[in-house]
Amino acid sequence: MTRILWSLSLGVLLLPTVCVADSPRPPNIVIAFADDWGRYASILAEIEGAGTPNDLLKTPNIDKIARSGVVFRQAYVNAPSCTPCRSAFLSGQYFFRTRQAAILQGAIWDEAIPSFPLLLEQQGYHIGQTYKVWSPGAPVDAPYGGQRTAYEKAGGRFNQFSQYVTKQVAAGKDREAAKQDLYQEVTQNFKDFLAAQPADKPFCYWFGPTNVHRKWVKGSGQQLWDLNPDLLKGKLPKFLPDVPEIREDFADYLGEVQAFDAAVGLLLSELEERGELDNTIIVVSGDHGPPGFTHGKCDLYDFGTRVFLSMSGPGIKGGRVVDDFTSLMDLAPTFLDYGKATIPPVMTGRSLKPILESSQTGQVDPDRQSVVTGRERHVESARNGYLPYPMRALRTKDYLLIRNFEPDRWPMGAPTGLADGQTPSEEELTENTHVTLSDMDSGPTKAWLVMHRNEPAVKPFYDLAFAKRPARELYLLATDPDQMKNVAQDPQYQTVVQKLEQDLLKKLTAAEDPRLVNNGRYFEEPPLSGPLPTPRRKPAPRRQPAN
Repeated sequence: MTRILWSLSLGVLLLPTVCVADSPRPPNIVIAFADDWGRYASILAEIEGAGTPNDLLKTPNIDKIARSGVVFRQAYVNAPSCTPCRSAFLSGQYFFRTRQAAILQGAIWDEAIPSFPLLLEQQGYHIGQTYKVWSPGAPVDAPYGGQRTAYEKAGGRFNQFSQYVTKQVAAGKDREAAKQDLYQEVTQNFKDFLAAQPADKPFCYWFGPTNVHRKWVKGSGQQLWDLNPDLLKGKLPKFLPDVPEIREDFADYLGEVQAFDAAVGLLLSELEERGELDNTIIVVSGDHGPPGFTHGKCDLYDFGTRVFLSMSGPGIKGGRVVDDFTSLMDLAPTFLDYGKATIPPVMTGRSLKPILESSQTGQVDPDRQSVVTGRERHVESARNGYLPYPMRALRTKDYLLIRNFEPDRWPMGAPTGLADGQTPSEEELTENTHVTLSDMDSGPTKAWLVMHRNEPAVKPFYDLAFAKRPARELYLLATDPDQMKNVAQDPQYQTVVQKLEQDLLKKLTAAEDPRLVNNGRYFEEPPLSGPLPTPRRKPAPRRQPAN
């Protein structure tokens, strides 16, 4: 049950939620987009109840945006890998429509694909970025051309937050003073961007820190943020062994989330100081679930694809939680809508503006009842022959259906060096993602699972994460929220599987997914180039992998 505790009686400074009707220019847009953030913020403990890692978190600045804006409870990335997710976000299209930008390594942006920042620039916006975006640039005279400018003269040390602060503390510097060095960097980079803004132009700024992406310092959650790993006992997702090593790893991850929150607060303060806050839409989200934990990054389970998304600002009626299924590709047409720019017809995302300006909570748009996610190739070394692990999924209120098109392949990469009792060293497993199972980032959790994989109590966790999977997976979300029991082969759910798969294929066909053509040859044979093959509106019979 949703518990909304958002009121002025909480003593929280609310951001503006109403704008003057005759605003002289479109609203500014500030996007705070954290690498590998997932769905963790202290406000979620209020919205959804206690008993999760959110109990341990303190994210007052993200909470401030959420309280005064809209929280999308069912927000999902289109692909749980950084480049394809960002390609979908920037283009407003399904990741599989973005050609070679649909993969991580070797990605190339096609200038014929529209990108919302460049379209906003053509509309008169001052645009800029700090840190990671995967934002394309194109010749100004190209159809979707424009220029992108990075504002990073103050430095990029924030992206190694725990590394920098830990080193400074070890050298004798006060902990909070060391943090302040990095906060000043964030503020100065933003100041430089704002200083370059023409007086008569709105702006669009992308703040994309990578500190939440591994590698962070072991023990930094407690050392830098006073996050006691023992308080996570009994609160981790059920697919993670509840052991001290993994609790500490998760606490360290949460510490980086708190660092991101502190940076968000700096952006808000600078906007307020410059008098820009009243006409600025603030967006906070991330590119997929946590790295180096099972079920997360690179997987189509909720832990990998479901993310925090909140928006506040002029015209947005705040203090609301909505249940409409939302993909991050919906943000591009939303920003263009607010920026009074034409939304290209190739965009498959839909503007969220009607939802943001509604006064309803819960389900606002009755047509938003599901979302499609997918994945092709992440790390090129994961499977011999540069092969992808093609997946598509349909998430509804009650079910998650995953379609694994090549179940004979290793989903998280081949178990290199694990045959005949061999095991890489703990240091290798912690530091080198490519040593084995390379679609999962290295770290203490991965190391612990691999090193203990043959123990009877651990083997089910290891197999759930790394073993080959059947062609179809179905999860009943009411009884299995962590998506651990696949019931796709249960006779009583065959009608459900068939109906959901039909719906999924219909959506993929309408979106012209190349995976449905010639057994996905477009993605199977790198490099990805040339025009996208178009599936028939009625899918042709396909080779059906064995279950």
